[in-house]
Amino acid sequence: MAASQLFNSLLCNPNTPISPPPHHQLRRTTIKCTTTSPPSSSTFNTPSVPPRQPLNLFSAKYVPFNSISSNTPTSESYSLDEVVYRSSSGGLLDVQHDVAALKQFDAHYWKSLFDSRVGKTTWPYGSGVWSKKEWVLPEIDSDDIVSAFEGNTNLFWAERFGKKYLEMNDLWVKHCGISHTGSFKDLGMTVLVSQVNKLRKMKSSTPLVGVGCASTGDTSAALSAYCAAANIPSIVFLPANKISMAQLVQPIANGAFVLSIDTDFDGCMRLIREVTSELPIYLANSLNSLRLEGQKTAAIEILQQFDWEVPDWVIVPGGNLGNIYAFYKGFKMCQELGLVDEIPRLVCAQAANANPLYLYYKSGWNEFHPSKASKTFASAIQIGDPVSIDRAVFALKNSNGIVEEATEEELMDAMALADSTGMFICPHTGVALTALIKLRKSGIIRPTDRTVVVSTAHGLKFTQCKIDYHSKEIKDMACRFANTPVQVKDDFGAIMDVLNNYLDTRAS
Repeated sequence: MAASQLFNSLLCNPNTPISPPPHHQLRRTTIKCTTTSPPSSSTFNTPSVPPRQPLNLFSAKYVPFNSISSNTPTSESYSLDEVVYRSSSGGLLDVQHDVAALKQFDAHYWKSLFDSRVGKTTWPYGSGVWSKKEWVLPEIDSDDIVSAFEGNTNLFWAERFGKKYLEMNDLWVKHCGISHTGSFKDLGMTVLVSQVNKLRKMKSSTPLVGVGCASTGDTSAALSAYCAAANIPSIVFLPANKISMAQLVQPIANGAFVLSIDTDFDGCMRLIREVTSELPIYLANSLNSLRLEGQKTAAIEILQQFDWEVPDWVIVPGGNLGNIYAFYKGFKMCQELGLVDEIPRLVCAQAANANPLYLYYKSGWNEFHPSKASKTFASAIQIGDPVSIDRAVFALKNSNGIVEEATEEELMDAMALADSTGMFICPHTGVALTALIKLRKSGIIRPTDRTVVVSTAHGLKFTQCKIDYHSKEIKDMACRFANTPVQVKDDFGAIMDVLNNYLDTRAS
């Protein structure tokens, strides 16, 4: 049966037309299941209001991740309404969608539906995450969604950086950090907090009293903001003196209960897992696979922004390693449902001071050894025992992927070069750009390859390390591209001398 015929046969009231709600109701309008047949071919690409499928047509559940990675059928599954983080064997879980139901609608339908929602104010589809609601949390009611219309972030053509430093003309930076709290973590947190919002409304013998996370900064910022919007208590475990002040102030300002603990991120992660096993506090770290459902939408967004053409490479910074799997999952879902024919090659970029995945990759995937991460300017990926190691390896193996690393000097130099061409990136993006530079130098990435570097946080969160770099105050670092202010006295002649010297240097 054709998708349009199937759609028509499943609708609640086929004679009731869709009409836009009054303008003043747009932002919080839920489109009810009193819809008509899909738009005709002449109007399909620009429907005035996105059509909504009948209730319960699509569904998702938790299944053991190893059943997906080994392609082994399993009878073990859990409702998304259950508070569960691990399988019965102690392994990771994954959210599995009813792909057969999704395939009842063809690729053209999904492309047109997703594209029709971009930039709209109709609740909740204006969000870059919730514009893909059917592929994220299909069964949640729109009234339970907690969203700041995150996503829809800039895919920046890094023309000058690409041409000047890499001889590339098709280099792009996906600025996921230009989001509500300045981090890509918003994409996952809107999904997780929305589900918690739903669970708290449900009758339960042990109601959830709040949401907790361990964080190196950005997770706590996103969690606290979305919980504050939903009036849900948030509890944050932070490693003392190991995150930037800009990251620390966000959960404090949003009213989170913040514990600054004398340990590193891995220690905070161990403690929050112990606490959430004893108290009715929902775990918000990427061990929870709901987060990845939101983060995967950035991959779908990249395809949309390229008019559904697949880039050759996508480079992602990696710490706890959920994000590299989320990108793989988004690309793979588009391939599985026929929106694209292939997926990009993925690169996971790690700081050399926190590089357990890189060492595992260099060993030929022989044996994984967790490590104690050393201090790095890329503080959000300063993780030595990543929760999502199995997910990351699966994603890389199935995308013919690569793992690279960046020393502290390399990542800071890459950040300075990028900033000098008009960007203002975080150190983690500097790690990803270093991976790109190395792969271009070795010839693995060719000059004509369309390449996307994922920027995970806003540069304004990391101003101190930029100040230290340009002041040449970082110990044992040359800071080769520092741009130090010139001290000059209050004298017209002196200023003219300095300016003429600068202009002569630029001209030569």
